[in-house]
Amino acid sequence: MRNDLFRWMGIGCALLGAVLTALVVAGWQPLLAWDERVARDLHAHAVAHSGVTQSMRVLSDWVWDPWTMRVLATAACFLLWWRGDRERALRVALAAVVATLVQQGLKAAVGRERPVWSDPVDSAHYAAYPSGHALTATVVCGMLLWLIPGPAPKWAPAAWAAAAVTVLGVGFTRLYLGVHWFSDVLAGWLLGAALVVLAASVSVGGRRPAPRPQER
Repeated sequence: MRNDLFRWMGIGCALLGAVLTALVVAGWQPLLAWDERVARDLHAHAVAHSGVTQSMRVLSDWVWDPWTMRVLATAACFLLWWRGDRERALRVALAAVVATLVQQGLKAAVGRERPVWSDPVDSAHYAAYPSGHALTATVVCGMLLWLIPGPAPKWAPAAWAAAAVTVLGVGFTRLYLGVHWFSDVLAGWLLGAALVVLAASVSVGGRRPAPRPQER
């Protein structure tokens, strides 16, 4: 039952991501107006609060940068491989690689312009949609949470809290710094969640993934 719910959540995220992508490509005005309103309000605050802006840049460019997330995923893969858990190591690696391919492919296909400001507080390259920061953080954090053994250890709530802060936080920093629209970040979250479900539940070699051992 829980596995079925998990898969349906992934399907739901994928469908919502597809709908959002279609709305962005079609230039649906209510969505664009909302994006512009959020971007304008946050940029005004960022310009007026340089200290907060600098903190956001540190978080976005170093702590929650996609390469930082990929390093975490790589470390998890090496540890799993060393422990002999090669299937899950491959799943984590595959999820990280596919996330990069999906974001780069959509950026090229959609070709959405980033917000343009007369007084920018940060800069970013390539197309805006979807947010690579949000997508990568969602995939890596989601896969690391999936690796938590069951029954949940005492530190599991802290891990979930850290993952939530990371995923939500990196999305907010990209908006605050004025380099993404809200729908870019939302797409990163939705598509990232769908990829986590796919990587965690897809059959390997024609078999259903074996359940993780339960502690006694």
